[in-house]
Amino acid sequence: MNALPEKYSALIKAKAKKFGFQNCGISKAGFLEEDARPLESWLSKNYHGEMSYMENHFDKRLDPTILVEGSKSVISLSYNYFPEEKISAFETYKISKYAYGQDYHEIIKEILQEMVAELKEEIGDFHCRVFTDSAPVLERSWARKSGIGWVGKNANLITKQSGSFYFLAEIICDLELQEDYATTDHCGTCTKCIEACPTDAIVSDKIIDGSKCISYATIELKTEIPESFRDKMEDWMFGCDICQDLCPWNRFSSPHHQEKFKPNDFLKNYRKEDWKELTQELFSEIFRKSPVKRTKFAGLKRNIEFLG
Repeated sequence: MNALPEKYSALIKAKAKKFGFQNCGISKAGFLEEDARPLESWLSKNYHGEMSYMENHFDKRLDPTILVEGSKSVISLSYNYFPEEKISAFETYKISKYAYGQDYHEIIKEILQEMVAELKEEIGDFHCRVFTDSAPVLERSWARKSGIGWVGKNANLITKQSGSFYFLAEIICDLELQEDYATTDHCGTCTKCIEACPTDAIVSDKIIDGSKCISYATIELKTEIPESFRDKMEDWMFGCDICQDLCPWNRFSSPHHQEKFKPNDFLKNYRKEDWKELTQELFSEIFRKSPVKRTKFAGLKRNIEFLG
């Protein structure tokens, strides 16, 4: 019997811990049959709104062996971003916790590349690609499949030990590894996230109408915010954490240890009146390395003006 898959899997999980990842799980790369119909249905109902990129690369989304030629395993990882202290919501507009600090895409990808370099030193060369919310990869599906957590009613991946305030990342590689298995669902009869959503974006268990989501309206939507969002935004100028903040499992969230995820002084001290006076120059200074760059100055200004 070949002991290498077991040995390599143990090594990968030890490295993941060393590089600061919360959890690491492994799945066999292949077609995600159980996700094909739900994804097709979600797209056909236009729940993706103006996120037309979700319609692209349908085959690659469902099969990583097409995305990464020769791949045999999907290594799923989670990286904590829960802050030590929340930015006070008193007299200011709100911003999602994931965007408090520097852009996670760049930070996590850099960590993944360092981790892979170390793995190659010990295992030998292997072919892989690393991802974090940056390609047509069904991250939650792979993380669920590998046992990191279950998909909650708010469609976020939830972990018993640490809630849901974490980023997901993947290493898709051509190594034969020992696969892990899905965990059970622990949402039970709780419907707090569904009841708390001010725009009714959670249309049913695990199904989100993205076009109704505050995060979509403040980040993804490039045109004017529809009037249907009026007086329902609860002062969110970038993103929304309502369904996560209300989730009972997030009482187990513990603060991250990533210096680059800490908020700058502007975010901690700005009030509504300051944000209303925001200029392009200040936007560029405050959000120079931030995920908020994605909405651009015009987009953030639009959000602030809509909130009034």
